[in-house]
Amino acid sequence: MILAETTTTLALMPKWFNPEYLLTQFGAYVIIGLCLVIFIESSVFPVLPGDSLLFTAGLFVAQGSIHAPLWLVCLVVTVAALLGNVVGYFIGYKAGPALFKRPDSRFFKQEYVDKTHAFLEKHGPKAVILARFVPFVRTFITWIAGIGRMDAKKYFTYTVIGGILWAAGITALGHLLGNISFIKNNIEAIFILIVLVSVLPIVIEWARNRRGRAAAEVAPMESDAEVTQRIPRIDR
Repeated sequence: MILAETTTTLALMPKWFNPEYLLTQFGAYVIIGLCLVIFIESSVFPVLPGDSLLFTAGLFVAQGSIHAPLWLVCLVVTVAALLGNVVGYFIGYKAGPALFKRPDSRFFKQEYVDKTHAFLEKHGPKAVILARFVPFVRTFITWIAGIGRMDAKKYFTYTVIGGILWAAGITALGHLLGNISFIKNNIEAIFILIVLVSVLPIVIEWARNRRGRAAAEVAPMESDAEVTQRIPRIDR
């Protein structure tokens, strides 16, 4: 049975951002269109419904709207995601020298490259894998890895792991839950929940960094006060 068309539109989202609408518009070329969107979002254009599109593709497979076995859909979307990361990495790799050619540039500084490289060398595996599940970040991390000259072997190893977990995992999850009545009847709410869960790590990291900056601003004032108290008074 084909997934019933929802009666409302995703809140505050353009029509093309609705994954069900996108997949139905692709028609007979749904798998090609699905892979194209995943490739583009993984490489150059972050404003696309990657998570919800994969989840919906799994739903469509479960209900027969996509006439292909689940293993094949999981395979092709994973390949599309990995190819997108390869392209994104080399975009950053090639564009990096031009962007950071002038250390004293107004918008770009060489220190940004150094910090990015150090961050990815320290947190590379975790950053590359977890970034897959965060909208926008999964696109930008590929550029940053290239700009920061992250070791290609390390990057591609972990981007394969992240790509499989993300693309195949979310598609399989959509297939698993596709025949649950609650999911089918509340599909828009599920899409919004996926987006909220996806951006949650960004919110947590932002809050953590904000607390860290606040603590760093307070710390010097406290140390100055302590130093003042330790200075012996001269009463005469």
